[in-house]
Amino acid sequence: MAIRYQLIRRPPAAVWKVLEEPSCYADWVVGTHETAPRDGDWPELGSSLAYNLKIGPWHVDGHTVVRRYEPPRYLELEAKAPFGDARIAIDVRDWGGESLVIVDEHPLSGLGGKLHNVVLDAVIQLRHRDMLSRLARLVERRSPRTAGAEEAAHE
Repeated sequence: MAIRYQLIRRPPAAVWKVLEEPSCYADWVVGTHETAPRDGDWPELGSSLAYNLKIGPWHVDGHTVVRRYEPPRYLELEAKAPFGDARIAIDVRDWGGESLVIVDEHPLSGLGGKLHNVVLDAVIQLRHRDMLSRLARLVERRSPRTAGAEEAAHE
């Protein structure tokens, strides 16, 4: 399993505002070129987003289905692509008025499931490091902190 965490210097509500906006996924999910609502009302249970992954010169279409939606804490997704499916669990924890975001991903089926090993986990870790940094920048840019909140967070 590839588990990675990121401290985002905004409250969980600010993180959820981004997670609940389907048009934002291409801004923070590494490799995702375009996203669009597919089924249901994102991110309600069972809803889905269609996406286009850009891998070098190739484009792959897939979709992501919400398997667990329990704001303000849990969002679990199943990413479905031609090369296999993966479970992505996002845990948003209040961390002293900021957010500790933990992502846990593992392949469920297909090529990723058959080849799952520590090398694949290392690649997923690298992807998550970039993905969570992008998420943090996006959340922090969309939810600027006031000077008073900045001082209170460091007391």
